[in-house]
Amino acid sequence: MFPKRRLAHARGYLELGLVAEAAEELDRIPPPENETDEAIAVRMAVLQEQKNWAALQKLAAQFIQRQPDEPSAWVTWAYATRRAESLAAAEQILLTAEKKHPDEATIQFNLGCYACQRGELAAARSRVNRAIALDRKFAEAAATDPDLAPLRAAERTDCQPPA
Repeated sequence: MFPKRRLAHARGYLELGLVAEAAEELDRIPPPENETDEAIAVRMAVLQEQKNWAALQKLAAQFIQRQPDEPSAWVTWAYATRRAESLAAAEQILLTAEKKHPDEATIQFNLGCYACQRGELAAARSRVNRAIALDRKFAEAAATDPDLAPLRAAERTDCQPPA
């Protein structure tokens, strides 16, 4: 079967939630076709679904070397790094990414989440507000993201009248 078809099948399996089948299709793509940016992006999606954070961290770091102008790759690298290593290491990745992509809402939102987890609520609010200004979909995410629970709790407390 042609590599492009295998890649399409892998994407289809992923959409259906058939992660093992998607991985098998990717494994059947021979070099050099399995090293294209497109194939690597699908492989990263598979690793994320598998929660294989160490492998995803490594692959995303390599992908950034090839595609530094792809903001979603930076976010993926930080996401995996947070789970494989630490929040501090993930934050460093996104601070670097922010220099290249200052108007990327997802980067701002995640930096807000990290600040909130460190207890820096003013910085968190500023980052989250910036993300929402860049992309309104983050207003809903801010209302439900567990990382921002301390920020929401503080805002509820600030809004209550004194006893």
